[in-house]
Amino acid sequence: MINQVTLVGRLTKDPELRYTVEGKAVLNITLALNRHYRNSQGEIDADFVLCTLWSKIAENTAKYCSKGSIVGVIGKIQTRNYENPDGRKIYVTEVVADSVKFMGERTPVERPAVSSQSNDLKEVNI
Repeated sequence: MINQVTLVGRLTKDPELRYTVEGKAVLNITLALNRHYRNSQGEIDADFVLCTLWSKIAENTAKYCSKGSIVGVIGKIQTRNYENPDGRKIYVTEVVADSVKFMGERTPVERPAVSSQSNDLKEVNI
C-alpha cells in the first residue's frame, strides 16, 4: 500500500509550538491550497488541510514560518478519533508530515511568549 501526499500551500495562521508531557515538540498547522479552477461566481476556492508536524520539523517550522508562509509538506494521511466533552465522537483526517520545505525566506520569526496549557500539551516560549 502507498500512503504518501505532497502539498504546497500557505499557512492560515502563525504556528503555535507545543510540547507533550514527554517533551516531544508538536505543531498543528493548516495549509490553504488553492483549487485549479474557478467556482460559479468566478472566484478561486481553497481547501484547508490539517497537518501535524513532530520533533525538529515542528520546531523549525515554528521558528521560520508565520501566517501566509508558503511551505511544501510531504507526509501520509492519517485518521483518528476521540470523544469530546459532550460525549460526541469526533473524527479527524490529517497529514502527518515526514518533511517540510520552506518555499520563502528562512528568517527567524519573533513571537510573544504564551503560557496557557491544554490537556497533555503545554505551550512553549519561542
